[in-house]
Amino acid sequence: MKNTIAERIFDFLKNFPPFDVLEKEQLFQIASQVKVTYIEKGNFIFKQEENPHLHFYIVKDGAIGLYRTMGNDQILVDICDEGDVFGLRPLIQNDHYLMSAKANEESILYAVSVDLLKEIIKINNKVQKFIIASFSSNIKTPYAKTNNGQLFANVETLETIDSNFSEVRTAEFSKNPITCSKNATIKEAAQIMSSKKVGSILIAENKIPLGIITDKDLRLKIATGLVSINENISKIMSSPVITFPKEITIAEAQIAMIKYKVTHLCITANGKPTSELVGILSEHDIVVLHGNNPSVLIKEIKRAKDTEKLKYIKEKASNLLKGYIEQSIPIIFISKIISEINDAITIKALDLSLEEMETQPPVKFGWLALGSQGRKEQLLTTDQDNALVFEDVSKENYKTTKDYFLLLAKKVTNKLHIIGFEYCPADMMASNPNWCLSLTEWKAQFNNWITKPSEDSIMLCTIFFDYNLIYGDKKLTSEMANSIFNSIHTYEIFLNFLGRNALLNPPPLGFFRQFLVEHDGEHKDQFDLKSRALMPLIDAARLLTLSLDIKDKNNTIARFSKLVKMEPQNADLYLSCIDAFKILLRYRTKQGIKHHDSGRYIELDKLNKSEKLKLKGCFKPIKDIQELLNVRYNLSQMM
Repeated sequence: MKNTIAERIFDFLKNFPPFDVLEKEQLFQIASQVKVTYIEKGNFIFKQEENPHLHFYIVKDGAIGLYRTMGNDQILVDICDEGDVFGLRPLIQNDHYLMSAKANEESILYAVSVDLLKEIIKINNKVQKFIIASFSSNIKTPYAKTNNGQLFANVETLETIDSNFSEVRTAEFSKNPITCSKNATIKEAAQIMSSKKVGSILIAENKIPLGIITDKDLRLKIATGLVSINENISKIMSSPVITFPKEITIAEAQIAMIKYKVTHLCITANGKPTSELVGILSEHDIVVLHGNNPSVLIKEIKRAKDTEKLKYIKEKASNLLKGYIEQSIPIIFISKIISEINDAITIKALDLSLEEMETQPPVKFGWLALGSQGRKEQLLTTDQDNALVFEDVSKENYKTTKDYFLLLAKKVTNKLHIIGFEYCPADMMASNPNWCLSLTEWKAQFNNWITKPSEDSIMLCTIFFDYNLIYGDKKLTSEMANSIFNSIHTYEIFLNFLGRNALLNPPPLGFFRQFLVEHDGEHKDQFDLKSRALMPLIDAARLLTLSLDIKDKNNTIARFSKLVKMEPQNADLYLSCIDAFKILLRYRTKQGIKHHDSGRYIELDKLNKSEKLKLKGCFKPIKDIQELLNVRYNLSQMM
């Protein structure tokens, strides 16, 4: 007789690691012995410090939160949903759980025998690699297909991990560790810990770490009466301390804490215990960092129930951005991660708004991000730029259809405003009837802008040609793209007008290599980093890709990268444009974080010589790319 339940479990498990690399017989053996468990919302599967179960778990339906209890705080470390594996600790170490697993909503779990998988591990090297990697790192990647896969979710990824990936980043540690003298008593050390409200204190001499005391030491050795509180600190301190250099990564810190069974690491100038103490890294710091990693944020977004929760997550994303910038993570990774988070927030705002509508959408539609978000270059929170396209309908249904989507757009833009994306001052939003159009209307709009170019229409093209579909039917935007290229082919002089627009801002340096600054207005004597440095590169990349019929490349770096392949004779110039754009984008982001604004305007008198030289080094590619446009499109005759 067929075991239909086992077959259903088999069909589910085969899609997820590590079960996807099992032999068919091995997987069916597991499926036949799986225990199906229903967990009500709020109930625990296991708790921190609890002895390990005989099973580990896979989420079939629902969501399981993994929490770390530290003092009075319960910190969300991760959210496990469909296909995620948790509770693997018994497979590696027969030790108590380091986290609690609690159902965030009604859930169905598959419980798999630890002993059974141990037997399979012995003969299946791929599964063994997965388990070891999963245990030794909680690193996640937002680039997995489902935006929640583990970095080590398959053997191929295990072999090709990029050491510069954003989550293999330097751990943030406290740069002001609390210390006391080696001559202090335990009571004196405890009083310092209490007054400073810290859970540990380092014993140091001449800034060299000698030992450490934690709350745990006080509980186990003093509160129990084993050692008198008036004894010298050396009676209970742990020594020597475990030391690492400032560049320690999160993964290295986790592994070290597991290996040495400690909750604190000393950070010294060169990583050796004999060098100067510069900081301390606690287990709490690591847990907080993981609770703020991209995949956890994206999972939180997907499960958010209201706009206030999305606003809170957006603030966490801003902190994540700040940390990435401070730790010099490659800007291309940062922009991808922040863009994924921004897109996920927009999608959730749309989902919440659709739930508020009285009926389902009357026809298919697409929500478009424009400008910097459309190019996936929106690192700092700026104002909204978006639009909506909907399927063509009959004349008699047009008004009701458009009214529906205008109401939807108003709900979405309002939610985005509450979350932190300001309304566009120029009303370039889908809630504006001018930017909420049917497919045929959009085609006609683009054709009119292209065949009847004016100063306004060219400006609109630079905004709307950088659209990116965030939500909805891809066929609609594909048809829009085709119509743009068709119109350009019939009126190629449009590219010349677009080129002239790209040269409106001259190279950022004057004749005597001085910065060209604003001459009047609110930002007088300040340097406009956006208009004079970033936009010339953005405009050039857009124009060149349009002229070469390059589709589906909206990001400036991606556009120049494609141009390198298409025009190898200009590869050096395009590569220098990429480098310049990365430096300028990072610089603007740092300025925005520092001054809590868009980072657009720079006060030159506050830059040191090194910063000025670095900026000036980015300006030559701007001058060279503008010269290329000038020659290619005969722009000198149009100026």
